[in-house]
Amino acid sequence: MTASGPDASRLSTEALGTALRGLEPRMAAVLIRRLVERRSLAECATWYGISTEAFSVLLLRAGVALARRAAPPAREPEGAEEAAAWERMLAAALEKDSAPVPVALAPVAQVCRRLQELGPQMETALEQAARADADSPGRAREEWLRRLAVAALLALTAWLYWTRPPDPEPRPERRMRSPERR
Repeated sequence: MTASGPDASRLSTEALGTALRGLEPRMAAVLIRRLVERRSLAECATWYGISTEAFSVLLLRAGVALARRAAPPAREPEGAEEAAAWERMLAAALEKDSAPVPVALAPVAQVCRRLQELGPQMETALEQAARADADSPGRAREEWLRRLAVAALLALTAWLYWTRPPDPEPRPERRMRSPERR
């Protein structure tokens, strides 16, 4: 560990997995598809139906969020110009290890490179975590509570249907007098 935080190049699979599972699902999916599954930038952009530039924006945001969770201090880019430059530099850094990266972007690039480096182990760890979550007592309780809530809603709907008041008798049609007969 450095004075500024944990060394991203030494982050464990468990630490990265925990940080990745703590992200918003879309951000985690972007990082998994690009770094864990090691798909190209163009392939990922095609998968999401967006341009490579738009995918680079998503990748940078997801990378910053992961770096903030896993190895602070990481910061957001300051302004649109810096963000555009960081998007290009992060994409280059993930393609080539020797690509230059500014000091402010270094924590993000290190965490992303580490995630890319641990790709196969991360896939296994994430699958095991998902399986453990699905088999956990908390998940089983949540599933039973969900089923109980659906059954209660169905029972309430049926009760309201069967105990509704009878439909009112239709009113007899009133004839209106014409103005001439008054």
